Amino acid sequence: MKLTRKCFGNITKMLDYYSQFNPSPLSIKQFIDFGMSACERKSFIFLRKEIPVRLANIMKEIHLLPEHLLRMPSLRIINNLYVTSFEEIIEFEKSEISKETLDKFCQALIKIRNRHSDVVEVMGNGVLELKESHDVDAQMENNIQYFLDRFFMSRISIRMLINQHTSLFGGDLNGDHRHVGWIDPFCNVASVVKDAYESARLLCDKYYLASPDLIVRQHNELDRGSEIRIVYVPSHLYHMLFELFKNSMRAVMEYHDGHSDYPPLKVTIVCGKEDICVKMSDRGGGIPRSQMDYLFKYMYSTAPQPSKSDAHTVPLAGYGYGLPLSRLYARYFHGDIILLSCEGYGTDAVVYLKALSNEANELLPVFNKTSSKFYRTPLPTADWSSSCSGGMAARQLNVGNNNGHKLPNGLRQD
Repeated sequence: MKLTRKCFGNITKMLDYYSQFNPSPLSIKQFIDFGMSACERKSFIFLRKEIPVRLANIMKEIHLLPEHLLRMPSLRIINNLYVTSFEEIIEFEKSEISKETLDKFCQALIKIRNRHSDVVEVMGNGVLELKESHDVDAQMENNIQYFLDRFFMSRISIRMLINQHTSLFGGDLNGDHRHVGWIDPFCNVASVVKDAYESARLLCDKYYLASPDLIVRQHNELDRGSEIRIVYVPSHLYHMLFELFKNSMRAVMEYHDGHSDYPPLKVTIVCGKEDICVKMSDRGGGIPRSQMDYLFKYMYSTAPQPSKSDAHTVPLAGYGYGLPLSRLYARYFHGDIILLSCEGYGTDAVVYLKALSNEANELLPVFNKTSSKFYRTPLPTADWSSSCSGGMAARQLNVGNNNGHKLPNGLRQD
């Protein structure tokens, strides 16, 4: 018991220490530039500090959640997962750099990633537990919404760092030799659109015994007639499009129930100077304007919520996290997802992606001493990394602290 208290005290001190630093947002270009001349030693030096900073920032925020939610069994599981992962990663804080250390670090990252693989589902269960056992007022719902956006964005960013390192140095390949880690320097947007459609169509066919067709058009304003390609993480784009296709297909099939012909889904891909846009249009009856604000809320779903026994078997449905999480994937590199709907006709969903890789910077939640105030106000400000270069964040890590970590040359922010 004495040892447990001592360990807990040490972890608390380390959390306090690392949470005082701001995460250092990277751009896709920085990920690519470093990956092209990858140095495992430099990556290790950066990540053994940066991952604890990102973990500590969000772990501090977990404890600002409403007490009712913190007492839910699923939230206790998540808290324990994060404590364990934080303990494991800070073991490398002062390790001598050797081949053995680098190998152990890579294996530790894979272990952490696997440990957190079901966090979305566990958190979903936690919210369901809260809704079933307590009355959730508007303020508490706003707090949960605010936290989950930040919690899941932090998770996306940490997985990105882990995936890049393990794919570059741990033999954790993603199956395509042209990729730099998990980034495709020549990602064919139309190809990802079609892959996501086919996956959603299989689910739709299984559940409704039919599915709408797909029509894809491309307009390349900068290079007429050429395929539209982007430097991006294909798995992120796939996730967004797959969720949008599922929603559109479900709407079309249910709105046109009983008909033999289903109107096709139309996808228009446009490349401009600043943005690449993917617009998905359906004729699924649209959404009333009064419901639009609910579509990106974690505590709202138009589908029946899954029970713990069938959470993985409900076709085209789930916890209602599909759209909120998809928008986070888009916003992670300063893109976005916008929905435009005409009730009685259909809905357009537009995915915005940064066309220039040096402008596609990570958007990261930042914990600070005033964060508790943000859980009591509907308009939080100044608690996300800026859209500009992450140089300031990197410099802040060294202000007044000789032990602050710096970026390796390949990941330099300035």
